[in-house]
Amino acid sequence: MTPAARLSAAIELIDAIETQRVPAAKALKEWGTAHRFAGSGDRAAIAGLVWDVLRRYASSAFIMDADTPRARVLGMLHLERGMDAATIAALCDGSRFAPAPLSDAEQKALASRSLDGAPAAVAGDYPEWLDPYLAQVFGEDRALEAAAMASRAPLDLRVNTLKAGREKVSRSLSHLGARQTPWSPWGLRIELSADARNIGVHAEEDFIKGGIEVQDEGSQLAAFFSGAKPGEQVIDLCAGAGGKTLALAAMMQGKGRLIATDRDKRQLAPIHERLSRAGVHNAEVRTPKGESEPLAGIKASADLVVIDAPCTGTGTWRRNPDAKWRMRPGALEVRLKDQAEALERAAPLVKPGGRIAYITCSVLAPENGEQVRAFVARHPEFAVVPPEQTVGELGGKAEAFAAAALRSAEGWLMTPRRTGTDGFFVSVLKRGG
Repeated sequence: MTPAARLSAAIELIDAIETQRVPAAKALKEWGTAHRFAGSGDRAAIAGLVWDVLRRYASSAFIMDADTPRARVLGMLHLERGMDAATIAALCDGSRFAPAPLSDAEQKALASRSLDGAPAAVAGDYPEWLDPYLAQVFGEDRALEAAAMASRAPLDLRVNTLKAGREKVSRSLSHLGARQTPWSPWGLRIELSADARNIGVHAEEDFIKGGIEVQDEGSQLAAFFSGAKPGEQVIDLCAGAGGKTLALAAMMQGKGRLIATDRDKRQLAPIHERLSRAGVHNAEVRTPKGESEPLAGIKASADLVVIDAPCTGTGTWRRNPDAKWRMRPGALEVRLKDQAEALERAAPLVKPGGRIAYITCSVLAPENGEQVRAFVARHPEFAVVPPEQTVGELGGKAEAFAAAALRSAEGWLMTPRRTGTDGFFVSVLKRGG
């Protein structure tokens, strides 16, 4: 396919996503099935265009002064990919499979309009109803923070220290451009271009042998700040597919007791194979059955309970750019209830002197600091561990991280703009002895 034909396909797909209200991943899959002549490079390029439009969904329409799929695609080319009017016009020449030529209004918009004076929700590309929540956290910087959350994410890997060392894995993955992440002691990063094909990490020998896992650096740090230690009893209360469970197991060096569970047993399905591949032998997966409590019998004995809380996922927008446009206010209320419930489940599991690590991939205060304050008010036997203590083990990087991340009385907030990670909040609470 020519670049112009790929552009036409992207316009067609954005139209389908809008009119049929389907997730972008589903629309792309269905398009690929219906257009089998398109090669892998074509599909990757078209997917890159679609995801970039969804990243700049509001600002691209604003820059073109038009609310149509075509306007959003053209505006994205200008804003995200830096193309001028002449370059875009060359793609839109009206030839076979190419978009129609630019109108006078489109040429004028591309030549003269900018985001100067645009509302924060437009400049930052997020739903307007979220503006008060982002203003609460970021103030006048909210458009800049949100714009960074709309940027393209790299591929981050966590080296499994039960099986490999970071230096060795970094050398073996040098052909992929892997380099060490700035903060995590286990992290490697591969930068991806807009049209990048699937890297195929799962086919790498390091992955097959359990030496690496795909995990954003912010998620790695969230596990790191929990302070899990060898010999402890650790419970991963919302383990899901097991990403943080695996990181906790590596921190424990195979010593102690690690219990992984989740209220949604479907989420746990991949965890068994992942634990086996990673060489984890001290983990027990407890799958809920019916109405029974999988942690029944555990009373005030855990050194650490990790809550990777169900949340709105606002911190992962750069990986799921269409999710923010499908998010509704009611989703926040549901998640707040889920988080409070998880904290209530965790409290009686923790022994005196033990800890709860409360983690979200959200940047919204109601899910983060406000949730922690409400929990401590209900459970005065718990107190927040001063955030500066949780980052101490970063060693020489601790001071720089503290300067980069957003600190509150309750914990740390990482963001793409500040720390180069997804958006993660981490709070550690200690039960009095």
